Amino acid sequence: MFETVLFPIDNSRQASETAAVALKLAQSHGSRLVILSVIEAEEGTMHDPQAVAGLLEQARDRFEQAGLRCEVIEREGKPAFVIGDVADEINADVIVMGTRGIALEDDSQSTAARVIQLAPCPVLVVP
Repeated sequence: MFETVLFPIDNSRQASETAAVALKLAQSHGSRLVILSVIEAEEGTMHDPQAVAGLLEQARDRFEQAGLRCEVIEREGKPAFVIGDVADEINADVIVMGTRGIALEDDSQSTAARVIQLAPCPVLVVP
């Protein structure tokens, strides 16, 4: 049913719990798992490329050790829009993401809420 699972990742504490849900879902359906890292470029903000690379490598290793086909995509931009665009590009069947952790786009709405509005596929939000 779910051939491709998109997992937007960040470095929040909740990411590990969300990863466990994405792993279980992908395993149960024999899915290809795509890990997405979105860096929101803001003026004056520097992101540590080594920290991002380490996070992605750690996630990839976890999924591959569990026997999943896995690929990593790195993008820059507004997280909700990038997540929706990538889901469309890879023809994702489901997006698995947490309710917290991925950067807020404004003070009134979370990224998860915005992804639900924009996504071309179902979104499984892990509390």
